Amino acid sequence: MKYHLLILVCFFNSFLYSQSKQSTDSVSYYNKLANSNLTKKKYNQAVFFTKKSIDFCETANKPESLANQTFKLGKIYYNQQRYEEALKNFHKSVSLFDKLKPTCTKILALHYIGATNTAKGNYEIANIYYKKADNLLKQLKLVDHAEVLDYQKAMALKASKNLPMAAETFKKIIQKPDNPKILKTKTDSYYQLGLIETQLKRNDSALVYFDNALDYSKKSNNLIQKSKIILGISQYYKKNRNFDLAYSYLDEHYQIENYIVKLKNAKLDLNEFEKFKKNQSLNNTLKRESDEKIQLKTYRYSKLVSILAIALISILSLLSLALYKNNIIRNQNNLLLREKNKELILAKNKAEKASKARSEFLSTVSHELRTPLNAINGITHLLLEDNPKKNQLKYLESLKFSGNYLTTFINEILEINKIDSTKVEVDHISFNLKELLFNIQSSLKELAAANKNYFNLEIDESIPDNLIGDPTKLSQIILNLINNALKFTQNGHVNVIAKLYASEEENATIYFEIVDTGIGIPEDKLQTVFESFSQGSIEVNRKYGGTGLGLTIVKKLIELLGGEIKLKSEVGKGSTFTFKLNFKINREPLEIIEEAKPYSDKQLKHKSILLIEDNKINQMITRKMLENKAILCDIIDNGEEAVEILKVKRFDMILMDVHLPGINGTTATKLIREFDKSTPIIALTAISLDENRDMLLSFGMNDVITKPFVPDEFYSIIAKFFD
Repeated sequence: MKYHLLILVCFFNSFLYSQSKQSTDSVSYYNKLANSNLTKKKYNQAVFFTKKSIDFCETANKPESLANQTFKLGKIYYNQQRYEEALKNFHKSVSLFDKLKPTCTKILALHYIGATNTAKGNYEIANIYYKKADNLLKQLKLVDHAEVLDYQKAMALKASKNLPMAAETFKKIIQKPDNPKILKTKTDSYYQLGLIETQLKRNDSALVYFDNALDYSKKSNNLIQKSKIILGISQYYKKNRNFDLAYSYLDEHYQIENYIVKLKNAKLDLNEFEKFKKNQSLNNTLKRESDEKIQLKTYRYSKLVSILAIALISILSLLSLALYKNNIIRNQNNLLLREKNKELILAKNKAEKASKARSEFLSTVSHELRTPLNAINGITHLLLEDNPKKNQLKYLESLKFSGNYLTTFINEILEINKIDSTKVEVDHISFNLKELLFNIQSSLKELAAANKNYFNLEIDESIPDNLIGDPTKLSQIILNLINNALKFTQNGHVNVIAKLYASEEENATIYFEIVDTGIGIPEDKLQTVFESFSQGSIEVNRKYGGTGLGLTIVKKLIELLGGEIKLKSEVGKGSTFTFKLNFKINREPLEIIEEAKPYSDKQLKHKSILLIEDNKINQMITRKMLENKAILCDIIDNGEEAVEILKVKRFDMILMDVHLPGINGTTATKLIREFDKSTPIIALTAISLDENRDMLLSFGMNDVITKPFVPDEFYSIIAKFFD
């Protein structure tokens, strides 16, 4: 009897071992472990179990499973951006599939080889494998599924920063006829196009793509997809500083997310309950079968089943309770987060309104000052040209200096307001940095000589000849810094240094340094000199003059160009300003632009000009300036009458004030251009924060003259239309 019992125990143990071995050493078992670790983002463990699965397939001689698992390993490496390991496994998978009947997984492997090469920037190799995948799709008659592969291809192009090609691929997908099978892919493609257009600052088209994505998500009734699109629209409005709409879409996104969470929790509770019922039903079935087949059941076995059932019920109950509590806590946190976010947005909107009110006030004041200032500068210019007495000359020169100083002050206020209101655009044009610095040095030689300063320029020869950037703003930065250095230095040295800090294939980083041996800045003032209207001290302001806005403009422009200015200074020893800026390198030679020839009085003589200006003083000054050059001048003080006269009388040129009673200058210009396309129209304006040259030219004007007039610029702009 004992021997029989021993044999039975051995047999039972061997049976259990074989069953456990079978369940733990299989492709499905390793796949389950790998997928579980991928869900937890434990990629090293996922790689480990996928390699175990590959080893099992090789041992068990399962070629198709081996090819599939090798592809899976390559995909894990691809998602980790370990592209070399990914390519190695994708190629191995394709070679294994070559010995088998073609499958969808082989198509995916070929496609992922293309995507990996795209991510590495090898577009020609990538296109070869994309075509192989497409051909196999056609061979297997799976053309309807090609959109998914095209979408993955576009995402790979986007990841490699090739936005134009990515956008082109997404557009091919959205052009396909509507089909329930590709509805989700078309929706995602519209969404990705919206993100790309936002990144390329094409705001109008970005919003159109987002709206299309939202419409398609409603067709598919996919809440997760809809939530993602609404969040993208919110971020779009935030980027464009429309915070009210941004918050509105963000709130809708949170509401959908909370609803999705509730659905998931409800589904999870239902699944757990169904699982519990299934387990109970299975236990009852086993019990009935056991009662039919085995008359007698041991006491220990029934007790073990009961304990396991109680443990399972307890675990499920605890899990349900934990999920319920977690859901309550999550909802409370989301509610608190929304309230705090709302408070922050309201505070930010208030701050922006206050800043906007300040900017508009300064802009209005600056704009209104220009009209009387134009009268001061204009009359001063006319008196200086009218051979004044010697005892009057000194007063007129002082008046001219004061007018120019006030003009500079107003221009600097407007410049700061434009930068603060983000209305300044950065240009990307080709220029020669070395020539730009030499021209700046030449223009400031007289200022250097006036204070008996040695002005030196050091330029690194390794700096590329042609760079792409914004030369106007760079000139403004360097001119302001050198002006300060020369003004606050006497009998000293001012050095301007430009060095090549770093260089790549298409980019160069240039290091700039402006060093002087002037009066220096006290240590307690180093943090405040970049603030508006700030100078080293009241004594400095009285002795050297200045508005205290130059360094503020410099700091804001450098930050606008993506750099950061640094300052070192010591009283009595001088100051050093340094900053680095990035530029693209232009390999093509610069076009030689001929300098504009200065005007001659002969060009202007006997020309007829219609002046449309409502301010009597400005009428008098402008007419006198024109008549001094033998120009015939007629004056009209409103836009309506000017339009009617120009229908019957021709002039060589029209000088149009922008701000007129009745219809303004831009509207009058549009009406004139309906019947007269050729007569030059020059805008006369004190450009404010809301005006710019391109806006005025868009109405049909040929050029712009700003108030107060600089006489040489005034005559030069007029003369270039009389060649």
